[in-house]
This record gives sequence, structure tokens and C-alpha cells, in this order.
Amino acid sequence: MRIGLFSDTFPPELNGVANSTAILRDEMARHGHDVYVITTRAGTGKAEWDADGKVLRLAGVELKFLYGYVMTSPLHYYAFNEVKKLHLDVIHAQTEFGVGIFAHICSNNLHIPLVSTYHTTYEDYTHYVNFMNSNTVDLVAKKAVAHLSKLYGDSSLEVIAPSKKTKDMLEGYKVRTQINVIPTGLELFKFKPESDAASMRMKIRSEYGFSDTDTVIVFVGRIAEEKALDIVIDGFNQVKQDGMNVKFLVIGSGPQEDLYRKQSEDLGLQGTVVFAGRKESDIVPEYYRACDAFVSASLTETQGMTFIEALASGLPVFARKDEVLEDLVDEGITGYYFTDPKDFSSAVREFLAQDEQQREKQKIACIAKTKAYSSEAFYASVLQVYENAIEKYRHMYTIDDVKVKDDYVQLYVTAMNPQDELRILVSLDDYYSQGLSRGGMLSLDQIHTLQNNEAGVRAYQGCMRKLALRDRTRKEMYDWLTQNTECSIQIINGIIERLEEKGYINDDRYCEESIASMQRGLQGEDKIIRALKKKGLPYELIRSKLDESTNDESANALEYAEKTAASIKDESVRMKKNSVVRKLIQRGFSSDIAKETVKELDFSKDEMQEMDNLRHCALKARKRYEKKYQDSRLRNTIYRYCAAKGYANEDIYAILDEMEWEDDKN
Repeated sequence: MRIGLFSDTFPPELNGVANSTAILRDEMARHGHDVYVITTRAGTGKAEWDADGKVLRLAGVELKFLYGYVMTSPLHYYAFNEVKKLHLDVIHAQTEFGVGIFAHICSNNLHIPLVSTYHTTYEDYTHYVNFMNSNTVDLVAKKAVAHLSKLYGDSSLEVIAPSKKTKDMLEGYKVRTQINVIPTGLELFKFKPESDAASMRMKIRSEYGFSDTDTVIVFVGRIAEEKALDIVIDGFNQVKQDGMNVKFLVIGSGPQEDLYRKQSEDLGLQGTVVFAGRKESDIVPEYYRACDAFVSASLTETQGMTFIEALASGLPVFARKDEVLEDLVDEGITGYYFTDPKDFSSAVREFLAQDEQQREKQKIACIAKTKAYSSEAFYASVLQVYENAIEKYRHMYTIDDVKVKDDYVQLYVTAMNPQDELRILVSLDDYYSQGLSRGGMLSLDQIHTLQNNEAGVRAYQGCMRKLALRDRTRKEMYDWLTQNTECSIQIINGIIERLEEKGYINDDRYCEESIASMQRGLQGEDKIIRALKKKGLPYELIRSKLDESTNDESANALEYAEKTAASIKDESVRMKKNSVVRKLIQRGFSSDIAKETVKELDFSKDEMQEMDNLRHCALKARKRYEKKYQDSRLRNTIYRYCAAKGYANEDIYAILDEMEWEDDKN
């Protein structure tokens, strides 16, 4: 099989996607397949082949703040022609942007089946574009990620997710393509603890000032915000305060390295926390073997490759709980979970308390955990996906053209073999819900389904979508069909009858449930009747359901009145009573019930507070009008203001007499 692996990153770059792509390339080649890698390089000019003629590198710009990630344009004319010469059987996109988009371009124009692997939970990386730390920017970025992830997933014949966590996320994005959970394999033999590795262990330890008896916990990976290394450093500070002599070796580099170095220095952890910098992937296993355990606080992993590497090296892992680690970390057996620095310190103490026999047992358990992640098993699973994609492609149809006509879309579809053109009329709902577009692919089953649905089903499906949101009356659905479809009256009547037969429309049930709901919301009968008549329900049905109801209208009115009265502050008693009556009538209760209900309310506290409220009202009026009026005109204005608020005349005069006036001073 001739395979093209398209990735924005590839060794010598050190990261999970680069490692996964390299391992897949090596395994496929080891089994006799011709594998070509299309990736990036920092620089300008046209694409260049590596010396072996197997890796084509596209020029791009290196982004230092993204750990050296090389951003390249998806348009490469020379590279496209080079890919064309390869006569690939399948294209496998390892990334979504840059080279990933180029993979889609090559697939569409060269008619090669496309498989995609979703390695990265981009939602956790939106801070790289959110320089202002804005919640709005973050929300927009996450929505864009969801939209693009769905777009890329749906345009592939098969999608590979390295974990169930990633699959669940993609399904949450409504990706419809088959999603295969295939953990990235590791060349486990590279990480196997070796008896003759003692000299290298001592060399590495001595290089960083560690003795052979020191307990050393290692982190390997990108030093970036999403890795949450600050939590781990705080944890080692707690470990030190708790009197444990444990060292922390950090392997890797990244945009947050200087920040974390300063954090360590500020905490006085020189000699405890050591930053070793970036290491080539082929010697990283030696660093695992030189240490006693592994730690990472990251919650953004799609699989947790470094966790698996550490376990394969016989190292127990310290981690925060995450779905991708459920099958890797058994508490106290292959690792320890922590939530904060104190929790981490307690876990380290538990680890240190083990004797040699327990340590050896733990090492065996760690190695055993990784057997399912062998590169051989990875190869077999991915190869099956390739074969499935190629077989699907043989029976696929291409949407050559799309013409929108009113509420329908005309698809011009061509089979891969033979070259027969079909014209299929689909509803806009089908067009968008199934992700149809010019250049898209359709299976034979999809073709048959669309052909069978060209008539009434499009309208019926529209009804189902509306009813899935909430219940609707017969008239509401009838109006929607007549206003939004081109169906004849006969077809509309048939759809309505079918919906009623299946119980999706039931005016009797709708009326009863709506009345109960509105009564629970303390709405009066008048408002209930008006609302349901607007829905097309006959008055006789509404009235009969109201009469059957055991609801106490007066009790509802009283409950609503009490809540309303409690919410009205600093008003005169008269105004408060009027407000309650008015709100009850607006709520749908009759005028008689509203007036009788107000009589039942207790306004004694309000009456006691009446003069204080009036005094506050008068002061408020004075503050408002004293710049405009003076002397008697000001007094009269305050009087009218308070009277309008419902206060008694004699009370207003009493309060005005209390107040100090300029003419009194004269």
C-alpha cells in the first residue's frame, strides 16, 4: 500500500503528534508498505525532499510562542505535483490546519481516500490566540474549534481518535464520520528497563547533581500553560516543607519555561527543581530510566503518551484525574492521583514508604499496563482503517455541483465507477443535516436514501425537528407546513394525520399540560385562555380542561400577590395595593379576584413604615427639584410628587413641616 502521512510536525521535533506520526511511519514501512511523510520546515522556497526521498518538507514560519510550531500555507503547487507523482492509495492527515488542509486539497483533487487522526483537544489551547484573556474571545475560539473539527471530521472517510475522551468530544461536535478509537502505539522495547543501564543512569544523575540514592521524579513534554507545571512546582515546594528530599527533573522546553524557572527560584527550590532542556527523542528513554517516577498535572491530553512512556519504563505516575488516564493509573498500583500541592505531597510520601519488594512489584505492574499500546497493535488497527476507507471509496459518489432552488437543493452526483451522473433533489434540512456540499462524498446507501426521500419525507423530518424542541398544536404544525413547504394540502393532511397517529401531536394532551404548567407558574385563567387560543386550541376544549382542573384560582392569586407585594419596596400602602391589583389582572386573574385577594394581604408592617417611606420620598423629591425651584414652589412640587406616590395629604404636610426651609431661616 502507498501511504501519505500529512503532519505539521515530525522528528526531529519533539511532541506527541510528531512521535505518533514517526511510529506509524516506521511500523508501516517495517511491514512492507511505501510510506511518505508530508510535513514542514522553517524557511522559504518550495518544498524539499529529505535525503531518503521519503519526507517532503513544506516551507513555513516558525512560531516561537507555540514551541517552535511551523505554520505553513495550505497551498503548495510544487508539493501538490510531487504528491501526485506518488500515486498514493490513502492519505492520512495527522493535523487539522496547515498541512492538514493541504491533505484535504490533495485528497479532493487527486481522488484519494482520506483518513484523519484527531490528536489535539484544541479547546484547551485557545489561550494561544486569546492574548487579552477575554472570555468573549475564548468563547468564539472554542466555537470555531468545534465548527472546524466537525468540518474536517465529516470530510474524511474514517476518523481515528486516540482515546474515548477524544471520541466523545468529536461526537459532541456532531461529527458523523465513523470514529475509531485507536491508541497511538509505542515502540515499547525502547523504554524497557535494562539491567545494563546503570552507568547511563549515574551519568545523567551526576550531570544534574543527583546522587544514586536520591529519589528523582521526572516530567517530559512541552513546557506550556496547558501542562500546568506550576501546580507540580508548588507540589514540590510542599514536599520540601514536609521534610522529604525529592528531586524534580524537567525535560523539555516551551513558552512558559522562563516563568516556571522564576517560580522555582522564588520558592527557593534551586537544586530541587532542575530544568534539563529539550532532549532528542531517541535519548528520552534514558532519562526515564534514570528517574524513579513521573509527574504531570496536564488535563489536556488526548491519550497521554508521556504517561505511557513512563509506565513502559517501569515508572509509576503522579497525575490529576482525567478520563484518558482511567485505564492507565490504578491508585497505589501504577500511580497516584493528586488535586493540589498538599495532596501531591501526601502521594509522594506514600510512594516513598514502599520497600524494595513493593517497588519492584509496582514496576512490573506499570510495564504490564502498557502492553495494549504496542506499535504492532497500533499498526494492525490503523491498517484496517485504511482498508475500510479504500473499500468505501470504491463505492462512493462525488457531489460535482450544487444548485439551490427555493426550499430544495439540486445535487449533481457522479459515481466513481462507472461514470454515471445522477440528479437528486433534497430538502435544505437534509442538505445541511447530512453535511452535503460540492466536492463531498456519498455512499451508495446515502444515495438510495436521498432518492427515496425526495417527496414527503423532507416535510415530515422538518416537523419532527420542530416537535423535538417542544410540543406544538395541530394548528401550529399545519401553519408551519403550509408556510414553509411546497407540499400540497393532501400531503400536509397526511403528514398531520401521521403525526397524530404516532402521538407526536395531541391537542388534548397539549391543552391539559399547558394549563397545568401555567397554573404552576401562577397565571390566571384569562391569560391561560388567551395564550392557548393563540395556539389554535378551541375555547370549548380550554374551558373544559380548566373546569376539570383541581387548581384553586384564588389560592394562586394569593400566592402571587404575596410574592408581588414582597417585591415592592419603599411605596405607600395605597400605591402598593394598587400595584398588586394591577399585576394580578395582568397575570390573568379577574378584577374581582384581584381586589378580594388584596384585602387578604397583611400590610401592617407597611403601615408602620409609611411615615419613614414618605420621609424618604420627600427627601428624594427635594434632591431632584431643589436646583430648579425654591421656597413655596419647591414645597408645592414636593407635595405633588409625594401625593402622586399615594401618600395621604395630612402625612405629607406633617413631613413638610419637619423639613428645613430657607424662608424659615429668614
